[in-house]
Amino acid sequence: MVKENPQPLSGLVMPRFGEVATFMRLPIERDPAKLDIAIVGVPWDGGTTNRPGARHGPREIRNMSTLMRRVHHASLVAPYELCRVGDHGDAPVNPIDLHDSLKRIEAFFARVHAGGAAPLSAGGDHLVTLPILRAIARERPVGIVHFDAHSDTTDSYFGGEKYTHGTPFRRAVEEGLADPKRMIQIGVRGSMYSPDEKEWAESVGIRIVHIEEFFRLGPERVMEEARQIVGDGPAYVSFDVDGLDPVYAPGTGTPEIGGFS
Repeated sequence: MVKENPQPLSGLVMPRFGEVATFMRLPIERDPAKLDIAIVGVPWDGGTTNRPGARHGPREIRNMSTLMRRVHHASLVAPYELCRVGDHGDAPVNPIDLHDSLKRIEAFFARVHAGGAAPLSAGGDHLVTLPILRAIARERPVGIVHFDAHSDTTDSYFGGEKYTHGTPFRRAVEEGLADPKRMIQIGVRGSMYSPDEKEWAESVGIRIVHIEEFFRLGPERVMEEARQIVGDGPAYVSFDVDGLDPVYAPGTGTPEIGGFS
């Protein structure tokens, strides 16, 4: 017997301001084996060095995602008809212990990966990317398409701390989780603490598309290059909200003017 894919609760059945807020009003499903895509919250911002608050991101994304409806207005694609998607809850975190949180997040995503579901995560500061990659890329490094105002390839902060929201992609490359020659960073702009952040990234083969180049080339050309760089192998997409101009995302922890609209 073929079972139907999980479906979002329609706003025509229950108004969108009603019921428990789940990601996109989808059912909660704790078994990753029953999902193709497991949407996971990572409510943690222990790696941030500027404005905190990203720990509240998953809850607020759930609230706002209740406004989404089933069918895309231009493509007419109804994604829930194509695959099994569900709200898989939040990864456990320790709000007072950075390294314990990294272990807990990695273990949670390892179970999602072992269950056969592709994780779609909502953070959380950008350091949460590292334990997710540790969980899904141990067998084979992944290509990465990374939208961000910052390269996040600094070596350390505050006298040697290697694990912050500004270091995850350097650690991922060093640990063999990300293939730098299959990695592109789009939208980078603003100032840096040191030239090392850019020089190191380019020295290992990461393609950096600064925001000025993005606007000059246009999104179609940049995304075509991204597809060529990543190729046909496994890939991970990461979008930092500060990639958006702070006019559109003023609540981000590290705003940089001149970003995406």
